[in-house]
Amino acid sequence: MSAEPSLPVFPHDVVWHDGQVARAQRERLLGQRALTVWMTGLSAAGKSTLAFALERELYERGRACYVLDDDNVRHGLNSDLGFSLLDRRENIRRIAELARLMNDAALIVITAFISPWRADRTAARAVIGEASFLEVYVGTALAVCEARDPKGMYGRARRGDLAEFTGVSSPYEAPLAADLTLDMGQLSLPEAVAQLVGRIAGTLRPEQLPPEERPARLRGDASVGNEAVTTRLGGAAADRRPRHYTPNDLANQAPSRSEDTSVHRQ
Repeated sequence: MSAEPSLPVFPHDVVWHDGQVARAQRERLLGQRALTVWMTGLSAAGKSTLAFALERELYERGRACYVLDDDNVRHGLNSDLGFSLLDRRENIRRIAELARLMNDAALIVITAFISPWRADRTAARAVIGEASFLEVYVGTALAVCEARDPKGMYGRARRGDLAEFTGVSSPYEAPLAADLTLDMGQLSLPEAVAQLVGRIAGTLRPEQLPPEERPARLRGDASVGNEAVTTRLGGAAADRRPRHYTPNDLANQAPSRSEDTSVHRQ
C-alpha cells in the first residue's frame, strides 16, 4: 500500500505554542543569563580552539554552555548542505535558529563558524536577539592562517583545486563593529579566554537575581586573570573532575513559587 501524499503546509497551519516555563525562569534556575557568543573569522584563525577553551572555562565556573562548531554540525544537522553560496547561508540560518532555541533553554551558546558575510551575521543577530548576541571577530591575519593550514585547504585553494574558498577565491567581510576582536596570532589561548570571560562577565547571571538568592557556588567574582585561566587550560594544578553538588545546592536553584509564570517568545 503506497503512502499517502503529504499535504502542503501553509503559514496559518504553523502556530507557535507557548509553554508554561519562561526563559527568565530557566535562567533563574541555572543562575545565568543566556547568551550566544558568535565567533567569526577565517579558516584556521583559531575559532574552534578558542570556542572549546571558553566552554571549558565556563564549565569550570558552573555554567551551562555548549559549542556549535561548523565541522561538528555538518556531521549531522547540516549534513545535507554543501558549500555553495546558498548552502552556506542556509548553514548560518539554521545555526542562528538553533542558538535561539538553546538560549531560550537558558544555555550559553558558543558558535565557531567562518560566517563570511556581514548580511548573514546581521540576520543571525536579528534571529537570536540583540541583547543575546555577542559578535567576536577572531581576526587572525590571513598569512598566519595560511601558515597553519591544518587541513591543507589553503594550499588546495591556491592551486585552484578548491573553488570558493574564503580568503582566497571567495571574500571574507570582516565585522565593522564587532563586540570583541581577538587576534590569535598575537594572543595566547589563556589571554584570549580571559578577555572573553571579562567581556561576558556581566551576562553570566540574571541582573534581576539579588546576591542573597544566588546559589552559593555562583556568588563569587566573575572576573578572571590570565594565571587562573592558564591553570584551567592545562596547568599541572588543573582539576578537571566533574563537580558534585549537595541536595541543598540544587534546592537553592529552584524558582520561587511566587515567581511570575507568564511566558513569552524570545
